[in-house]
Amino acid sequence: MKNWVVFLFLSSFLSFSQSSDFKPLKTYNSDGIKIISYDFNTFEPYLHKNDGTTYVINFWATWCLPCVKELPYFEQLNEKYKNQNVKVILVSMDMPKKVETSLIPFVIKKKLQSEVLHLDDPDANAWIEKVDKNWSGAIPATVIYNDKTRKFYEQSFTYETLEKELLTIINN
Repeated sequence: MKNWVVFLFLSSFLSFSQSSDFKPLKTYNSDGIKIISYDFNTFEPYLHKNDGTTYVINFWATWCLPCVKELPYFEQLNEKYKNQNVKVILVSMDMPKKVETSLIPFVIKKKLQSEVLHLDDPDANAWIEKVDKNWSGAIPATVIYNDKTRKFYEQSFTYETLEKELLTIINN
């Protein structure tokens, strides 16, 4: 009887923990490129990692000209600091129906090496403030954080200003 109770408890626990796993909404695979799409709840842990790495998370879209203009700076930062516990994550805000027709071809054409994720959560009013209470929702927007410091930027960057902000956070 005791073993049966333990079995029921473990079965209930395992099914609960599996159902609460963060699972992507969809994974797109095309032309050797894999893009994982998340709603905000499954994406949010990317904004709160506490693992000794400095994260540079840029919200952008293929249709946003200032976003596209600054992407090479994020790529340059990714390349220069990838062996120094810095991780660049490019979070596409493109419409889901455009992932395969616009986003993946863009990633291929621009040869993006940073991690590219897709955020598919149409209820932006429910999650924008969770990224930063001062964010209007405009892009480009960037969060740079590590275990000690967090900064939010609703602006476009030059490489020099982006690197300066990164170094300010790393050296804090």
